Amino acid sequence: MRHRLKDVAERAGVSVKTVSNVVNGYQHVRAATRARVEEAIAELHYRPNLSARNLRTGRTGVIALAVPELDLPYFAELARHVVAAAAQHGWTVLIDQTSGGPEQERKAASGIGDHMIDGLILSPLALTADDLASLDGLPMVLLGERVDHGPADHIMIDNVAAAREITAHLAGLGRRRIAAIGTQRTPEGASARLRLAGYAAALAEAGIEPDDRLVASAPAWHRADGAAAMRHLLTSGVRPDAVFCFNDTLALGALRALHEAGLRVPEDVAVAGFDDIEDGRFSIPTLSTVAPDKAHIACLAVELLADRLAADRDAPPRELVAPHRLALRESAPPA
Repeated sequence: MRHRLKDVAERAGVSVKTVSNVVNGYQHVRAATRARVEEAIAELHYRPNLSARNLRTGRTGVIALAVPELDLPYFAELARHVVAAAAQHGWTVLIDQTSGGPEQERKAASGIGDHMIDGLILSPLALTADDLASLDGLPMVLLGERVDHGPADHIMIDNVAAAREITAHLAGLGRRRIAAIGTQRTPEGASARLRLAGYAAALAEAGIEPDDRLVASAPAWHRADGAAAMRHLLTSGVRPDAVFCFNDTLALGALRALHEAGLRVPEDVAVAGFDDIEDGRFSIPTLSTVAPDKAHIACLAVELLADRLAADRDAPPRELVAPHRLALRESAPPA
């Protein structure tokens, strides 16, 4: 049997309106009354009728998370955190894979379907700030580095600083032939360009002369691309003694290629990645990496979206930088 507001009101000895005020989080209910209502809710296992509430508010209770690739563990792990954060608001999360394509990203940014979602958390690869500004004003939070100073709230990682720190760690281990895997020349490769800049800055600070032979591109950031890039580096004429991969899946591929070549990690080649995916904690050896705070990113994104839905949607967009740390493990251990 599903209980109604009336049943809770009778159990608590208050009016239906008072129960509604408690359920909807209104602050003007006395503490003792709120406690009685909450006790009655727990005893009756009452669940609010979200459909009725959404009809009253004009909301669906659904937000969307649109990411380029769910095959990449970073986005899968981020999605899990977004779902958990959204649940605190009673929201359901619709997850969409855009494949980094302009049409699919435009569809997501336009609301996916008429009145289907209340807001969107989007990690764009193809759309620019101008593209997003030209679309209808769906409440939106942007993730990643593709769009700076765009028309919506934006959460990013300091990729330059993070890449510089992990590369400096490799240099601090005494490595002088530090390679980089993951460069991209496409407009979508904003993260790659920033991580390359951080890598180059760390080399300069360590007094290491850059060598183009130690920089390998990767059209996608998958394990196979990391393995192929590592094999290319090993035949480039200058064997690296360390490698910074621009994400962890590239690094896992690089580890495989080094194993196939009979090289030891970290004794012969130290390896570091970026993203701190769970797979890296179970690889052999375990993977040193940059660890963005994915749970914090998800909570920030959901809270920014909640603010937009509850307050002035025309307020200036906010740009926030999420924290990161170095997770140093066996593949490039602490000095």
